[in-house]
Amino acid sequence: MNRKIIFCIAMLWVYLYSPLYAQQYKIPAIKDSGVWQSNMQELAGSLLNTSAGVSLNDLFRLQLLAGNMQEAKQTINRLRNIATQEHQPFAGVQYIAFELYAETCIQQRNTGKPFSGLFASLLSRRLRSLDDSTALQVSTAFTTLNGIAELENGFRKLLNDVHRKDSITQQDVIGLCKNYQLWQQFRQIETPAVPVLQKDDERRYVINDSVLIRTKDGATMSAIVARKRNLVLPQPAVLFFFIYTNTQRCLYEAKQIALHGYVGVVADTRGKRLSTDSIRPYECEVDDVNGVIDWISHQSWNNGKVGMYGGSYSGFAQWAALKHPHPALKTIVPYVAAIPGMGLPMENNIFLNANYGWAFYVGNNRYLDNKVYADRQRWRNMERRWFASGVAYRSIDSVDGTPNPWLQQWLKHPDYDSYWQGMVPYKEEFANIHIPVLSITGYYDDGQLSALHYLRQHVKYNKNAEHYLVIGPYDHFGAQRGGTPWLREYQVDTVALINTPAITFAWLDYILRNGKKPAILKDRINYEVMGANTWLHAPSLEKMAATSERLYLSDKHSGNYYLLTGTKPAHTGYLQQTVDFADRNAWNNDYYPDPIVRNEPDTASGFLFISDPFDKPVVFNGSFSGALKIGINKKDADIGVTLYEVLPDGRLFHLSYFLGRASYAQDPAERHLLQPGIITTVPFSNTRLCSRQLQKGSRLLVMVNINKNPFAQVNYGTGKDVSDETIADAKEPLQIKWYNDSYINIPLLQ
Repeated sequence: MNRKIIFCIAMLWVYLYSPLYAQQYKIPAIKDSGVWQSNMQELAGSLLNTSAGVSLNDLFRLQLLAGNMQEAKQTINRLRNIATQEHQPFAGVQYIAFELYAETCIQQRNTGKPFSGLFASLLSRRLRSLDDSTALQVSTAFTTLNGIAELENGFRKLLNDVHRKDSITQQDVIGLCKNYQLWQQFRQIETPAVPVLQKDDERRYVINDSVLIRTKDGATMSAIVARKRNLVLPQPAVLFFFIYTNTQRCLYEAKQIALHGYVGVVADTRGKRLSTDSIRPYECEVDDVNGVIDWISHQSWNNGKVGMYGGSYSGFAQWAALKHPHPALKTIVPYVAAIPGMGLPMENNIFLNANYGWAFYVGNNRYLDNKVYADRQRWRNMERRWFASGVAYRSIDSVDGTPNPWLQQWLKHPDYDSYWQGMVPYKEEFANIHIPVLSITGYYDDGQLSALHYLRQHVKYNKNAEHYLVIGPYDHFGAQRGGTPWLREYQVDTVALINTPAITFAWLDYILRNGKKPAILKDRINYEVMGANTWLHAPSLEKMAATSERLYLSDKHSGNYYLLTGTKPAHTGYLQQTVDFADRNAWNNDYYPDPIVRNEPDTASGFLFISDPFDKPVVFNGSFSGALKIGINKKDADIGVTLYEVLPDGRLFHLSYFLGRASYAQDPAERHLLQPGIITTVPFSNTRLCSRQLQKGSRLLVMVNINKNPFAQVNYGTGKDVSDETIADAKEPLQIKWYNDSYINIPLLQ
């Protein structure tokens, strides 16, 4: 049977049997792009004929695609009225690109004039009516971040996905229509919008987007510098140091800084954009960031004061600068700041696969390789093939088929050694950091351990450190924005939704211009209590908890689990676990908090321990810690400890977890192998901080396990460099005894 007949039969099935409110929809052919426009318009019209269950947000997009421009404008106005009633910021200009697109189409029908000229005229008039702040907010609505081709590829992928499905839903069809509409809209508006936006920028700002900065060691870095056109006197400068080079994004950041009255400087790392140097992630920021700060301090528009802000890599860059503080740097605001060698590419000395493709993303060219990095299927396939093959972790890039030289460089340093220590302040060097710091991170930020390590080390070595923290129910990207109403199936408390940029610039005003301290900073540690919908404040991380309750991992049964008890066992006992590393059909250690709220635990491996119910509400408040007493038949093991709240209805709420290598439990800079057959204490404390009001009737559930899955190195326990171990080292299964005097410490606030 030829492919054309198969395709027709498949489309007939979709047409006749798709459960879309009893409506029949004709999905366009994958390859027949010549009729996509008419097919998609027809599809949008079919959806509009049965618009029950279609949200207003989807409705106006379907109306645009169907050619119902006036109706689309009316729907947009309805959405704006709702946003105004809810006091949403910039409510009056929401969906402005869609609105102007609709109006241009109407005028084109009425006048017959070219679309580009009409759109440019409408956009120019509209921008002139907006203040600087509103104009900045809408400026990104008319251009794509990564090019129109990405929108086309997104539509093609979605169309392929729809064709591969056995059945499709109404939301599948709506999603297809929305993607197509967006692609077609930007095909028409981006080209005429760019010169209009540039002209509007020239009216508001003085911008130099081609600055080349040369450091003392001869390296070059490119930068964008922006300041308000009406500024005359020298001003403080704010630096945003960036490896994720994207000219549009960098220009936006520079203008945002300028909008607040500072001179905005957005600098690319060496090797990016205009720099001709080699790209060297992490290795040069200590010198390079300070080189840029020094350059800024000698410019006529700077008054000698520099502040910094930014997240993830940009957060790391701020701390790198403070290894040798420049006198002009007066404050930093790092969000979700990374520590190379401690938070990534390894955590507690275990190399993780989550960022495997990152080196290609930032290192393949002088901008970003979005196409490669976005190929999640490639990375998923790679890690699963590697896991199934049992080859050494050092050869994982051979499984992918593309050499990963940066991974190979990092694998040479499994200890937190001088290579990593040279990238950020280390131990006593924190004593030299005397400027105020505001750190922002989240309970579910993958980089939280790094962000809090900076804080802990700063206050440890500098007793007078002025270091503030804001933390709440945010992930890595959410912390940089201020949260999202839903996070991994958890409905976030309304009070937790903050505005990270607004807090940032309030802080910069406080330090650089003697303004008021941001209202959220009631004390040094400022945290949202999940479930209580409130913010609390403490003078230190240690003072968050009023008490610490020690609970032992008993070998006594408690229903389907083992007992987590406050009484130390009177007699030594243990639970024995066998892990066959040669068996690649079984995975161990389901620790990652996605979703945050789940129905039941993974009982396929490891041991679970449950506490008695709480007789009143209490707040889990801080970072849990503990000590595992274990005996193994090998020299090492990678251990996971996961902590949940068991809600009264039986669902699980993920609180925190630990993942670490036993041989580095005493010191991440030096490996101490275990002695087979000897009981060893493995202390752990580098766990994720969390604040959560536990309900009356809730219980705590602890899972302990050995880590064995495709998402990280597999530690076979031979004592060799784990990156060199292979499945040939898995001949003897791991036998581990979890002793019943193992315990965890639970930080509680009554």
